Amino acid sequence: MSTDAAGRRRIVFGSAGAAAAAALGVPLIDMHAAAAATPPKADVHIELEAVPDQIALRPGPPTRVWRYRVKLLRGDARALEAPAGTYLGPIIRVRRGQRARIDLINRLPESTIVHWHGLHVPDDMDGHPRFAIAPGERYVYDFTVANRAGSYWFHPHPHGRTGKQVYFGLAGLFLVSDDEEDSLGLPSGAYDLPLVIQDRVFDADNQLAYLSEGVAPAAAGGRAERGTMGGGMMGGGGGMRMGGMGGMGRMMASMMGVLGDEILVNGRPGAHFDVAARPYRLRLLNACNTRTLKLAWNDDSPMTVIGTDGGLLAEPLQRSHVMLSPAERIDLWVDFARWRAGTALTLQSLAFEGGVDMGGMMGRSGLRDGASFPVATLRVAGDAPRIRETLPERLSSLPPPDTSEALHADRPKVFTLTMGMMRWGINGRGFDMTHASELETVKLGTSEVWEFRNDDTASMMGMVMPHAIHVHGLHFRVIAREVSSRFRHEHDTVRAGLVDEGWKDTVLVMPGERVRILLHFADHPGLFLYHCHMLEHEDSGLMRNYRVEA
Repeated sequence: MSTDAAGRRRIVFGSAGAAAAAALGVPLIDMHAAAAATPPKADVHIELEAVPDQIALRPGPPTRVWRYRVKLLRGDARALEAPAGTYLGPIIRVRRGQRARIDLINRLPESTIVHWHGLHVPDDMDGHPRFAIAPGERYVYDFTVANRAGSYWFHPHPHGRTGKQVYFGLAGLFLVSDDEEDSLGLPSGAYDLPLVIQDRVFDADNQLAYLSEGVAPAAAGGRAERGTMGGGMMGGGGGMRMGGMGGMGRMMASMMGVLGDEILVNGRPGAHFDVAARPYRLRLLNACNTRTLKLAWNDDSPMTVIGTDGGLLAEPLQRSHVMLSPAERIDLWVDFARWRAGTALTLQSLAFEGGVDMGGMMGRSGLRDGASFPVATLRVAGDAPRIRETLPERLSSLPPPDTSEALHADRPKVFTLTMGMMRWGINGRGFDMTHASELETVKLGTSEVWEFRNDDTASMMGMVMPHAIHVHGLHFRVIAREVSSRFRHEHDTVRAGLVDEGWKDTVLVMPGERVRILLHFADHPGLFLYHCHMLEHEDSGLMRNYRVEA
């Protein structure tokens, strides 16, 4: 085995993980061999523990959460930021070309694994659920950061439990910088402001309500509780508010998706930020389980988009609003010197049609998907000098997508999002942990065009809902959208806010829509995922593997 291969081998400690890994053919390394297996010269070495905890988020009792507790073992102190008073975090900052080692330790009462969302890494570093580790075990990630500068993130990815684990707090940002970005002089430090947007339901005791499950207090040893959160979804919210609907309500929410009625930003409700009268970089991440956002300023000021999922655009774009489905990111350049001192701007989500909602059919009340609501307030300070800076006209070298060398360019591979027997699927198939079909098998070094179809075959009770399609292990280009006449009205309410330019790893596919993407399979053979990032859809079967063959 080569030195590089040895450095990338999985390290699993614990008898349960050893048995599972052996069954899957995963090579094991014992505790004494760990140091030799993973070279100690990582530029950044972080210990990441997934733990039960309690956080004071609202007046009254603290909220029981699951969160990542972190320790920087090697590297620049600026590589790690763990904000206080929030379940969310940490923020990991690295540079392109650096080698990162991250030791995941599972202190949860159930299995988990971490997916580095948007990173281009080998399949055993990507967080596939086949590598999930049991309580008490450790998984070592060791990879070189190959991505261009951009806003990436990380979250759990165990099969069937991703929605729950993200909902209770497990997520963080992974921000990459490089020389190209540095040359632009973009806002940095305190003026580089991430805004991670989530929606949640709290019960009367300030506890998070998710389906029928809760989390035990940390002092109780972290054992999972079921049906103890004031009724969970029965008293909270989801794809619909479930009061009085019993198991049918929970079943519908587990398929349609969980919607909260309170908005949190960076893990805190009632988000308010004081900003200086100068340019900022706002990194927006939709980290909701299911909710799609239509973001705009309350005074109709235009938004200047400088980056998407995979980093900087070729040039700034102007939008009246931006659409963000779950897991999508947008970077904005905002010059707060445009507004008078004391101005309170509201970042809001505007109303749109075609969201995940069956309220009229099921009698649900609450904050439906596609409703209008405030997200955060940003107040322009009046006690600091006003600083004027100019955004460069060119941001990055980003050629337009070229399908001339792509296989299936004229007849794309078709992936239809389906619903059958109350289960999600792709082309009628649900998730299989280790299988990829012939259609889902690709050759290393080639490019292909894929088409995702979201039409009546993906309907439930006669309704078609949006999906956020995420492809692991790479970035792609969106090359075409088609929408059927039946869904033209819904599409018209979101079309102006779609940002398809640039590199993407997640794309919104609206009801009645067909979206074509261009993918290139470089560097890493192996088994990777593609799925809907509406997490309850993913957990319910709308996820498949694709295999890259050398």
